[in-house]
Amino acid sequence: MSVVIVTGAGSGFGALAARALADSGHTVYASMRAVDGRNAERAQAVRDHAEKEGVDLRVVELDVLSQESADAAIATVVRESGRLDVVVHNAGHLVVGPTEAFTPEEISAVYDTNVLGTQRVNRAALPVLRAQGSGLVLWVGSTSSRGGTPPYLAPYFAAKAAMDSLAVSYAAELARFGIETSIVVPGAFTSGTNHFASAGHPADEDTVAAYEARYGGLMEQVGTRLAALAPADADVADVAREIVRVVNLPAGRRPFRTHVDPANDGSEEVSVVADRIRTEFYQRLGLEDLLHPAGT
Repeated sequence: MSVVIVTGAGSGFGALAARALADSGHTVYASMRAVDGRNAERAQAVRDHAEKEGVDLRVVELDVLSQESADAAIATVVRESGRLDVVVHNAGHLVVGPTEAFTPEEISAVYDTNVLGTQRVNRAALPVLRAQGSGLVLWVGSTSSRGGTPPYLAPYFAAKAAMDSLAVSYAAELARFGIETSIVVPGAFTSGTNHFASAGHPADEDTVAAYEARYGGLMEQVGTRLAALAPADADVADVAREIVRVVNLPAGRRPFRTHVDPANDGSEEVSVVADRIRTEFYQRLGLEDLLHPAGT
């Protein structure tokens, strides 16, 4: 069984994945910030699950906005468990509203959480994985990177696309260290998470009002229509189950990319082409060994 850290495990996909991985037999560190503050109840819920189910599920403080916090969290994992096998990049923040209404600083903050946060965690965790010569970096992406992109979600979509690009480049750069990459790509789940409920909004209310005059109620319409596209039995826990499936596969057998998209927004179809072109281009460059982790 593996030692796993999941970022952003206080709620949503992260909370579900941390519990499901622990239930599957792994030692799991559910990381979140402010475990003794505003997330104290969520941290206690993790501990309660571990006690009730008799699984090895632990809480660790990790604020992806801080390199010091990321370093300390990984150090805690290694000190307690002696190793680290899997990093699940899940932490993220959603914002909604007309793109023009977001200040550059507000968009930068979205990138800080969704993109730079993964880099801070990688800089803390990858030295451990490289020294071991093995490991898995699993990125929780978004179908918005290549599929349908409804309006009023641009800062989030742009950040997830940037994160996806990082993941693709990292895959090749880590392969010769024996470190594997998988990207699990959820679609739009309009229930079962608090993504939309806790979403941020632009501070420029005058610009929001100008758009509301022409696009009145657009965000609500998008949410309603996304929900209508998904089958009635769409279950957000399917994302956690897919993460467990990928982690449980033998090294070298894990998919580079896998989708969980009940609304079928087209991302999977586009990704098949993009990932095929990546494979063919690496082969043309004579770098096909970078398509799979060394030793597998």
